[in-house]
Amino acid sequence: MVYLFSNLKYPIIQAPMAGGIATVDLALAVSKNGGLGFLAAGYKTPEAIEEEIYKCKESGLPFGVNLFVPQNDPIDESLYSYKERLEEDFQVPLAIPEPNDDYWTEKLELVKKYKVPYVSFTFGCPSREIIEQLKENGSAAIVTVTNLEEAKMAMGNGADAICLQGADAGGHRATFQNVDEDSNVPLTELIAIIRREIPLPMIAAGGIMNGKDIHLALSAGADAVQLGTAFLCTEESGANPIYKQALKSGEFKETALTRTFSGRLARGLKNEFMVKYESIAPRCYPAVNALTQPIRSKALKDGNPQAMSLWASTRFKEIQQGTVKDVFEKLIRELERCQS
Repeated sequence: MVYLFSNLKYPIIQAPMAGGIATVDLALAVSKNGGLGFLAAGYKTPEAIEEEIYKCKESGLPFGVNLFVPQNDPIDESLYSYKERLEEDFQVPLAIPEPNDDYWTEKLELVKKYKVPYVSFTFGCPSREIIEQLKENGSAAIVTVTNLEEAKMAMGNGADAICLQGADAGGHRATFQNVDEDSNVPLTELIAIIRREIPLPMIAAGGIMNGKDIHLALSAGADAVQLGTAFLCTEESGANPIYKQALKSGEFKETALTRTFSGRLARGLKNEFMVKYESIAPRCYPAVNALTQPIRSKALKDGNPQAMSLWASTRFKEIQQGTVKDVFEKLIRELERCQS
């Protein structure tokens, strides 16, 4: 394992799942067990994420914070048409939000104020100036990428490491631009492609669910792995009970990429909302995400997973339940068997 992760007992990182899933309890439990826990600053107020950072900092354990690089796709008539259709179907008043940067400046100041050990970025690459400021302040800057072009940009701007997201990953695609993708390159092949040209420490992510997956990713050239879906049903996860039940019930047979909930491609359990609205969902993030929030909230209140965004990897059927400790120890046993 490279120096960047030398303070970790195991090269296992918990994905910074936004939307309340990546709780302080989840992050600290992963770090206590020898991995690296991450907080998700996306969609949170500065006050809320500061409280979480403070608790993690107080623990003395290594941890990271993920920030969304600001992005506001142009709002056009397709968004207003989508709004009218959803209001008509759900009988819920919806609003077109004003463009915003998700408190970008304030959150950057917070990770600097608390000297957060690891700071990762999704949906783009910060400027060289921002990355240098973080590094000078003692943070390791990690940029999430999905292809070689993005990895080169991250390296050019001075990133300490990249997090390479494969096609099987649950949740939002981390592409720098809000584009359609046609890549289904297996993660191990993608790692090899990037490794040939990018010498930076690499975290591999996407569809990693067990110790064998971890072994394969490390053998292919990754320095660490990032797991999200594998921790979704742990006791420390902030995923709501309806979400957890949907993942384990057998009701959902597959995942799909969709723009219906947020306006940006994201992988989740294929439900009725995705099927019905995919053909008309505009490519407009984060406006669509804010627009559909009342529908998702109502669905949660009604216990209706068919209108909720249930982000998950293609490998969701392999999810384990229990505490983070239970899941982590199983991962390590499997990994050690592969390495012996």
